[in-house]
Order: sequence, then C-alpha cells, then structure tokens
Amino acid sequence: MTTLGIIGAGNIGSQVARVAVANGYDVVIANSRGPETLADLVAELGPRAKAATAEEAAAAADVAVVTVPLRAIDQLPAEQLAGKIVLDTNNYYFERDGHIEALDKGETTTSELVQRALPSSKIAKAFNHIFASEITTDGAPAGTPNRRALATAGDDEAVAFVTRFYDEAGFDTVNIGPLSESWRAERDRPAYVVRQNAEELTANLAKANRLP
Repeated sequence: MTTLGIIGAGNIGSQVARVAVANGYDVVIANSRGPETLADLVAELGPRAKAATAEEAAAAADVAVVTVPLRAIDQLPAEQLAGKIVLDTNNYYFERDGHIEALDKGETTTSELVQRALPSSKIAKAFNHIFASEITTDGAPAGTPNRRALATAGDDEAVAFVTRFYDEAGFDTVNIGPLSESWRAERDRPAYVVRQNAEELTANLAKANRLP
C-alpha cells in the first residue's frame, strides 16, 4: 500500500491526511512542533496513520505532500525526498512570508521555488486553490454532473499521481502543464478558492493575468 508522507499538519495537511486514510493509504505526518503534538490527529486518523519528524515522514513516503509556509521550504528534507513525487500545496502570502522579488515580478512560481529547494524530486502542484475544509466535504463520485475540478501542474509522473488522488478524493483534474504555468491557479487569480467544474476551471485558468 502506498505511504503518503505529509510534511505540515495544518489545515491542508490534516485534511489531505483524512482523504488519504479514507482511501486506503498509510500516512506518516509531521509538523514543526514535534510528533507528540500530533497525538490527537493520529488518534482520529486511526491505525493507518502515525506521527513522525519531517525527515522520518519524508523517508517513509512513497509520495510526499509538502504543505508548509513558503518561507520554510529551504528547511525541507531534500535528501530523503530525492527521486520521490512531491505534491506542493503552496501559495505566496507576502503578509506571512515576506516579499519575494521574483514572485512579485512574476519571474517564477511558488512551485518552481519548491523544485529549486528539492532539485531531485518530482514536483506537482496540488490542493492549493481550495479551502481546506472543502477537501473532505466537496468531493463527488466520478461522473457526477458538475463535479468540482482542481488544477495541477508539473512533472508528468507527479501529475499522473495527483490526477488519481484527486479522483479518489472526489474531484476532476485540469492539467495546466509545467510548473512555470502553476501561477494560474494561485492566489488572486480567477480560479482561486472558487467552486468550478472542469470546463469552468479551464476557462478561469486561461483568463488569469500573470500579475494580479
């Protein structure tokens, strides 16, 4: 069975963990405060989940989810994540992360910064333009009319995993393309935290401006 290593146990990380366990994945989850602080979450998730350090979660992972503030990506365990698919949920919040000139100028994307921090990993954008609470409440079976869609971008192998995982979570997928196009689903763009089906999401991604 696939083990999902989740680095960051906040709103998004805990919700992705719930979806993963519900779909038969094993989960190893970490935060910045230590495994002992995750006892309640792990108890809720059940026997498929355990708490660990970030390094342990990365080492155990067949696939990893990185859901930490952008300012913390240089602290990610790159060695343990080398060669692995990594799902990046990041958005750029300058109020939290401080201003990053290359992002302010539209010269790069948050996922490209994650790729730079994890040069040997296979990065795909995931779960960054949906409210965390809706990850476990707004999914629907495949084929449901007006099924909600989520975007991804990045390495082909990683995108293939995201597409499968989205479907298991109850969402259709729209593939934006390479990481350099992932800005289209980020903060302050038309696709951000809006409920949309695949056709609507495709249209919103297309009309996004690089600089909001």
